[in-house]
Amino acid sequence: MKRDERRGAFALDVAVHTAAAAAKAAWWTAAGRATRALVRPTEGEQATAFEPTTPPVSGKRLRAAYLSAFEKDARDVAAGLYPAMDTDVDALEVFRRSGDVLTDARAVDRRRRNAHATEVREESSTSYPTYYRQNFHYQTGGWFTEDSARRYEAQVEALFSGAGGAMRRRALSLLAQAWRGRDQRGLKVVDIACGSGGFLKDLRRAFPRARVMGLDLSPTYAAEAKTRSGAPCIQANAERLPFADAGLDAVTCIYLFHELPPRVRPVVAAEIARVLKPGGVLAFADSVQPQDEPNLARLLEAFPAFFHEPYYASYAATDLSVLFENKGLASVGDDKAFLTKALLFRKR
Repeated sequence: MKRDERRGAFALDVAVHTAAAAAKAAWWTAAGRATRALVRPTEGEQATAFEPTTPPVSGKRLRAAYLSAFEKDARDVAAGLYPAMDTDVDALEVFRRSGDVLTDARAVDRRRRNAHATEVREESSTSYPTYYRQNFHYQTGGWFTEDSARRYEAQVEALFSGAGGAMRRRALSLLAQAWRGRDQRGLKVVDIACGSGGFLKDLRRAFPRARVMGLDLSPTYAAEAKTRSGAPCIQANAERLPFADAGLDAVTCIYLFHELPPRVRPVVAAEIARVLKPGGVLAFADSVQPQDEPNLARLLEAFPAFFHEPYYASYAATDLSVLFENKGLASVGDDKAFLTKALLFRKR
């Protein structure tokens, strides 16, 4: 195939994958708008108390940042870096999940307006850390119920207008580039704080010959992740990973660190470094920080104000490179898309 023909085929592949992602995004954008219309999060005492210190977000800049997640993902798929997102989903099931998010939205809104986000502490076992036993995002059941675990993925997609999967796959891109050309057989990777298994499913599809495992502190989320991804999942605390020293080729960590108290982040970072082999990598994704996207700073400032995120402000001010560098992990790659940044660290 000639160079021009290869370029044309690549461009066509990118367009096809982008269109498929856009169809999914359109559905979840509609679900997100319906949710916001139902609960009106920018009204009430909480909205009145929010006093932004950053300028409004440009609609043009916001749209460009949003589209970048899908464009980058489509290019990586077209380049053969990893498979496209799984769009073979039963339409009736998607409709049911959307309805479930809308049904629960009023309960979430009542919790938000009452600033009542710690009642799950009364219902959950004291064997869990205190910081973990609260209703992050004001969600019903916190991290502890089967309904919460089943609902989580749909809530994320509705919140981010269908860009949730594309954003977190920036970490998949960095890992796939690091492992490109390697024999996957025998490689071991653990997705810590795997949640309900959305990213874990992507890992299994991208690295079918590797040994892929999930880990989450919530037993219900670990069970849902196993069902969703087909990968083995264990219930354990990231502060005490149940793996031998230098036993893993890679660790992935998606959207965990902004929900950890400042004192816990170095503990988890040290555990990740401990279980990685020399030369092993950490593929990390979490919220962008204000210095990454100054033009979107208003969104980042509003996020913890309207969604229960007690440790987000300290996360936003954390130098992640220094945090992991202090534990023996050197920064070797980075990427970002919309409201997510991805970093790749290698153990010396």
